[in-house]
Amino acid sequence: MDVSMQKVMDKAMDKAEVLIEALPYIQRFNRKIIVVKYGGSAMIDEELKKQVIQDVTLLKLVGFKPIIVHGGGKEISKWVEKTGMTPEFVNGLRKTDEPTMEIAEMVLNKVNKSLVQNVQSLGVNAIGISGKDGGLLKVEKKLSDGKDIGFVGEITEVNPKILMDLLEKDFLPIVCPIGMDENFVTYNINADDAACAIAKAVSAEKLAFLTDIEGVYKDKDDPDTLISELSVEEAKKLIGDGFIGGGMLPKLNNCIEAIEEGVSRVHILDGRIAHCLLLEIFTNKGIGTAIIGDKDTRYYNE
Repeated sequence: MDVSMQKVMDKAMDKAEVLIEALPYIQRFNRKIIVVKYGGSAMIDEELKKQVIQDVTLLKLVGFKPIIVHGGGKEISKWVEKTGMTPEFVNGLRKTDEPTMEIAEMVLNKVNKSLVQNVQSLGVNAIGISGKDGGLLKVEKKLSDGKDIGFVGEITEVNPKILMDLLEKDFLPIVCPIGMDENFVTYNINADDAACAIAKAVSAEKLAFLTDIEGVYKDKDDPDTLISELSVEEAKKLIGDGFIGGGMLPKLNNCIEAIEEGVSRVHILDGRIAHCLLLEIFTNKGIGTAIIGDKDTRYYNE
């Protein structure tokens, strides 16, 4: 066999090995629900957006039941500024007055239908809904350290029937985080909170957060301390020992709560890495951080 043919064969074998490595994960999670919280830079960069949609579509086509829950904070801020207003944040949460709420709902619905369009272009039927549809997300006013921050909602109840019906009919649901209170007033919802609440309500096998960081670090200033896998007990110890702060603290608390309420595994991924979902879910050594239950078996091969 000449050298050029050998290279072709080696390349083909590499592809075959990737598929074989993915096989046990496909078998294990076939027909299981996975919730993907889509946000960060992966929503802004057109190439990354395309890759995320390809990943989720592939998950659907190999037998997973994905649900996308998306944010749109950067896009909302852009449109708020276009109207001459200044985005305001209190303890990391957007202060949402009535005009800002109106802009947020318009922008999130625009983002939602854009994602539906992208999924449909790859041959998978998607349906975009908000938390207002079918009473999916019921909320009450959320305070930030006792401060009124406007139309920001705290989820009180999830009615997953509309999602389960869509999954049963072979649709891919795409959810934007808008909900209503008992008086049918509209509220903006933190997308992480919405994804976590939905994952618990549908008993998801997996919840994946696409972020702008590589995962959880033991030392936030040292990229070599990335932790590939954490049990709930280990995650709580990291928080208690003061290693976790900033925006990672509420995210990790969301992960812990999701695991304790029945979600099998939670993944924190760097959405800036091409095809991060596939690399984390289908390979023996993932690229982000996986949080598992204390009694669960270790996921990765060392």
